[in-house]
Amino acid sequence: MLIPSAYPPIVADLLATRSVVPLGPGTPDHTVRGRLAALNDDVFGRVVDQDMAAACRSGLWIAFNFLDESHDISQNIHTPVGSFWHAIMHRREPDAWNSKYWWRKVGAHPVLDRLREHAPKVGYTFTTAEAFVDFCERTRGTGNADEETAKRVQHLEWDLLFAWCVDRATGA
Repeated sequence: MLIPSAYPPIVADLLATRSVVPLGPGTPDHTVRGRLAALNDDVFGRVVDQDMAAACRSGLWIAFNFLDESHDISQNIHTPVGSFWHAIMHRREPDAWNSKYWWRKVGAHPVLDRLREHAPKVGYTFTTAEAFVDFCERTRGTGNADEETAKRVQHLEWDLLFAWCVDRATGA
């Protein structure tokens, strides 16, 4: 799996400005909109999987709270990874039922296994994506420690999925 410093410079520069996003839709970061809009597959150099390159773009849009832009891309990627980004977007919308629908489309995924492995390090025992949707629903907007835990898990989930997508987009 790639480490963030190994990402293309434009992506690494964008990610250097990323912060932990809320469990809900958040406010789009318009300071990076132009840079996000300018991204295409060329940013990743030699692309061996176009769907994965598109998935990377979907992930970058959602990382800066542009849910509609992320949705426009992910709903057109007819693979488990497209469904993965789609499920995350609907969880943040928030639309728990729709998110769970897309999680069922994801099925078993290696990133979920990695999340189960690493989530305890941020204070959460990850069992299923659907259970995490429920946890986010219960804690969103409470301002309590569980909400902060859910944000850390969500951040970790993004990091793991984005790295996985970049690896496959570029054949790393």
